[in-house]
Amino acid sequence: MKVLLVGSGGREHAMAWKISQSPLLSELIMAPGNPGMARLGRCASVPASDIPELVALAKTEGVDLVVVGPEAPIAMGIANRLEKLGIPVFAPRSDAAQLEASKVWAKSFMRRNRIPTASFEVFSDFEEAKEYVYEACEYPCVIKADGLAAGKGVFVVKNKSEALLALETIMVKAKFGVSGREVVIEDYLPGRELSVFVASDGYAHRFIGWAVDYKQLKDNDQGPNTGGMGSVSPVPFLREEDLSRIEEEVINPTFEGLRREGLIYRGILYFGLMWTDEGPFVLEYNVRMGDPEAQAVLPLMTNDLLEICLAGTQESMPKIDLMPPEGASCCVVLASEGYPDSPITGRTIMGAEIAGELEGVLIFHSGTKEERGRLITDGGRVLSVVGLGKDLEEARTRAYEAVSKISFEGMQFRKDIGSPGRFR
Repeated sequence: MKVLLVGSGGREHAMAWKISQSPLLSELIMAPGNPGMARLGRCASVPASDIPELVALAKTEGVDLVVVGPEAPIAMGIANRLEKLGIPVFAPRSDAAQLEASKVWAKSFMRRNRIPTASFEVFSDFEEAKEYVYEACEYPCVIKADGLAAGKGVFVVKNKSEALLALETIMVKAKFGVSGREVVIEDYLPGRELSVFVASDGYAHRFIGWAVDYKQLKDNDQGPNTGGMGSVSPVPFLREEDLSRIEEEVINPTFEGLRREGLIYRGILYFGLMWTDEGPFVLEYNVRMGDPEAQAVLPLMTNDLLEICLAGTQESMPKIDLMPPEGASCCVVLASEGYPDSPITGRTIMGAEIAGELEGVLIFHSGTKEERGRLITDGGRVLSVVGLGKDLEEARTRAYEAVSKISFEGMQFRKDIGSPGRFR
C-alpha cells in the first residue's frame, strides 16, 4: 500500500514509525514531515493546513490511503474533500470534527446524549461572562475557549481575579482569535485525568490505548498550560475492569449519540477524562491522537496500526483482533526556551543520535529542522524522548538517561514525568 500521512509533529513521527513496520506498506509519503520522519519514507513540502495541495498530492501520487495526524486539517474538511474523490481517508469528516473544533457543540452533544460531564454555561458576551464569574460562579472553575487553541485555551481558575484575567485573555485580547468568540465556563471536577484512544470505522470501534499526560510547563503541575510536556502509558492508577466502565458509560454512549445524530465517525477519537469518586467524566473530545500521548501509546501497541487505519475506512473494524499492549512507556518532551508563549528557535541540538541508540529508547521529532548539516530547534516542542520498559520505573529511568545525553541552549523539560508520587 502507498500511504500519505499528514502532519509534522511528534505524534506524526510516532505514527510514521509504527506504520513503517507494517508488511502492508509499500511506500510512505509524509506531508510535510520532519527530519526524523524523513528517515522512514519520503517527505513532501506541503503544509498540513493546505487542504487543496494535500488533496492534489494524494491524487497525483495515487495513494491507497491517507492518514491525518493533526486536528486543523480534519476540522478544515480534508476528509470531505478526499472522500468526494474516492480516496480512502482515516479521519472524520468536518461535521463530526465539531467534537473538538467547538467545545460549545461538544458540551451540548454530551448534554443531549446524557454523557457524564461537568455542569456548564456558555457565553458569547464578555460582560455577561464577567457578571457570571463575579456573581454566580463557584471556585475553582474551568474556563475554555470554544475553538481550537493548540491545547492552550483552557484555564483552571481559583478566584474571581483569575477568572476575569482568563476571560480578558480569550474574549478581549483575543489571544486565540475567532476560537475565543464563545467560552464555556464549567464546574471543576476533582480527580485524576487520563486519555483514552479508540479507533472507529463509523459503526464499530476498538480501544487502542490509554495514557496520562502532563499539561503544565513545570514540575508539580505548575506554570502555564502547554500542548503537553510528557506522558506515560498505561494508566498507573486504573485497572482493566475500570476500562469496562469507561466503555459502558462514556465510549459506547458517545458513538451511539453520533450515529443517532447522523454523524458517521471514521478515525481515532480521543476521550479526555477525569476519573472521580463517581467514575469517569468527559472533559473533552479530540478527533485525533494526542501529542505527546501517541508517543507513549504507539510503541506499546502490538497490532499493526496501518491494518487498523485501513479497517477504519472499510467498515471492517470487527475483524481486528486487538492484542493487549506490552510493557510501559514514559515520554519526556524537550521544549525551547520561551515556550509556550514565544519559543526561541534556531539553536543547535546536540546528542539526539547518541540518546536514540540507548536500549529501550525512542526519539520522536517535533520542532526540528536540518540546516547546513546541523539539527536545530524549529518550534516550541522540539523532541519527545520515550523510554520503554517492563514497568513504569524502568521506562522512566531509560527516558531520563536519554534526556541527559541531549542538549540545546535554553532547553526546558519536566523532571517529574512518571514520578511514582503522582499515582499514589
